[in-house]
Amino acid sequence: MAYVATRGGERAIEQSERLFRAALGQISADRVAEIKQALPYLVDRVMGEASLYDEDLASLALAQTGGELYEAVLVLRAWRTTQPRLSVAAPVEQDSLFTHRRISAAFKDIPGGQLLGPTLDYTHRVLATDVLTGTPFDPPQVEPAADPAPAQQPSVSAWQAANDLVDIPKPDTIAGEQIADLTREPLLFPAKRAHTLQSLARAETGGVLALGYAAMRGYGQAHPTVNELRLAEAEVVVTHPNGTKFSAGRVKVSQAEVVSKQGEKLRLGFAATLGWNEVKCIAAATLDLNSKDAPKGSATEEEFFLYHTEGVEASGFCIHFKLPHYVTFQSSLDAMRDAKAKRAAAQEPAE
Repeated sequence: MAYVATRGGERAIEQSERLFRAALGQISADRVAEIKQALPYLVDRVMGEASLYDEDLASLALAQTGGELYEAVLVLRAWRTTQPRLSVAAPVEQDSLFTHRRISAAFKDIPGGQLLGPTLDYTHRVLATDVLTGTPFDPPQVEPAADPAPAQQPSVSAWQAANDLVDIPKPDTIAGEQIADLTREPLLFPAKRAHTLQSLARAETGGVLALGYAAMRGYGQAHPTVNELRLAEAEVVVTHPNGTKFSAGRVKVSQAEVVSKQGEKLRLGFAATLGWNEVKCIAAATLDLNSKDAPKGSATEEEFFLYHTEGVEASGFCIHFKLPHYVTFQSSLDAMRDAKAKRAAAQEPAE
């Protein structure tokens, strides 16, 4: 690959970056705060794909990149690498989550009941065009329930296990500090379970949806049913150097369990991520469900979907094709011309 033009165009490169920045205008703390308030689901997506929970920094990354998601995730991941790892939080139990939304498509009457929470699932998608003509859209007030549901809800799969419908995987006995960290270790195959779940947690949403959708439409081995979908807040409990355990705050989390019939039992697929992102979790859990014994090279094979849903690497590889390839392309042209000349030379005696 040749970079002659790149070296020769240093001033042009500088000006092109200025042009990009000028189009975005001034980036102020107020703009970052507006993005954080107005686009919470987009901020959640960036935090999840960057493996870093910080709403302010994710909003800044979006402001700084003009909403170009791959760039926003990249700069946030890059910033993450500069930070020390101070502690490892305690495992989060499903039953302890502060639950905002919890539904099941497998069973209507699940323990604790169905909690619809914030969603547009049952709403007509109508564009509020009046806003453009000066009529603000004011959302109607939420009417508090007369009998609020408990904040903590039991696990659906635990209830199923008690009824001999599903086998719950054995709890991992590895200490938190010993769990493989994908941000520090390369992804190798066969992948460790911890790496698989971490990769799915920070996978690019569109990529996960595309491959998960392929599995749902029949290219996978098992059709999923949403066993439990949960949007919640998790308490981050860490240990002080003096041994005291304390809460460092809460983070928004999503998790999905999907099931499929396997013999006389149900088989579980699982995914979870930082932030609220239902579609990604359902699609990721579907890939997890289908990954066992998946054919080599298929969309549901673990190596295939983990490599191809890594958004930063995939976008970086795609972007690199914009860089000058003059030497390699010229080599291809030379080969084409040489082949053409040889064919012409071979035809001359016959004519």
